[in-house]
Amino acid sequence: MDLPLKNIQDCSPELPAPLALPPEALSILRPDGTLTPGWDPPLTERETLSALHLMMLSRALDHWAIRLQRMGRLGTYGPVNGQEASVVGSSWALEPALDWLAPAYREQPAMLHHGLSLDKLLAGYMGKLAAARIPDDVLMLPRNQSVCAQLPHAVGLAWAQRLRRTGAAVMAFIGEGASSEGDFHESCNLAGVVGAPIVMVVQNNGWAISTPSSRQTAGVLWARATGYGFPGCLVDGNDLFAVYATARDAVRRARGGEGPTLIESRTYRMGFHNTTDNPAAYRNSADVAAAATADPILRVQRYLTTLGKWDPDVQRKWSEELDREIRTAIEQARTYPAPRPEELFEHVYADPPGRVREQRQALLDSVERGQS
Repeated sequence: MDLPLKNIQDCSPELPAPLALPPEALSILRPDGTLTPGWDPPLTERETLSALHLMMLSRALDHWAIRLQRMGRLGTYGPVNGQEASVVGSSWALEPALDWLAPAYREQPAMLHHGLSLDKLLAGYMGKLAAARIPDDVLMLPRNQSVCAQLPHAVGLAWAQRLRRTGAAVMAFIGEGASSEGDFHESCNLAGVVGAPIVMVVQNNGWAISTPSSRQTAGVLWARATGYGFPGCLVDGNDLFAVYATARDAVRRARGGEGPTLIESRTYRMGFHNTTDNPAAYRNSADVAAAATADPILRVQRYLTTLGKWDPDVQRKWSEELDREIRTAIEQARTYPAPRPEELFEHVYADPPGRVREQRQALLDSVERGQS
């Protein structure tokens, strides 16, 4: 069954609380692991197992990265915990050898799926920029920490694909807080005007750091797309199947020359915004506990259990394998050289202007004085 993408002409309902989904939201795999009547799974058993593996890798990576950050071995880290279906389901619709990925800062599994190795991903959080460089054959923009700043670049990149007739789509991720930025509106407007082959995935996890979604907008995010001349849709972001089906059809539209799509993936951030945050200061613990009942990983495991493909022994085996994989990547990342001060000025200008050369020399002189 294909998902009908639609332009919304009359939408003014109040924004629901996180995970309290309205009827227009697509949901295929329910929290108990059963399928919504009338829907077939859009992924095969093998594909579902592979997607689950990536989701579990993401959560295990969160566990390790938070520990390493607390030990001073990693920089600020934003965990994906609770949003695995939103990230994996959407990026699973891309063809890494053809399509482009434009991540924000909570799309680690999408970056891995698109071809970035785990050790390089970790090297970036260690500040080892040379080692973390995205290889030339990985079609991905760098991880972006500045809110929504990557979206104009992603639209330009998508427009370039159309002009060059590559047949590629671009998928860009932002959070719902980024939809309040001017970059969001300018990017959507340009994408609609030029028919850019881009899929904009808005991960609405309920909180822009400590600001709830209800304070971000009085309306619904997915309905904004019609004002820019392209379809928008709302999906249960904790449902791997629903997110994938929505993204699959949006990517097909983009590759087919039908222009942009805006997907609002309604999910919930189970942990903190990043390792500088304390969500207990602004969030009700009862809401977090309630959201845990819709855990995206558990519902896939429950579904696979009904097919005889999942049990405690398989889970134990996978968990041990993932732990070893992450440990190996950590040790590999540790072997990469520490960043040099001059790396701040490399890979930006082919021929740096005079003021930049002066700044570079001033920094190196300061470092030398500090070491003497």
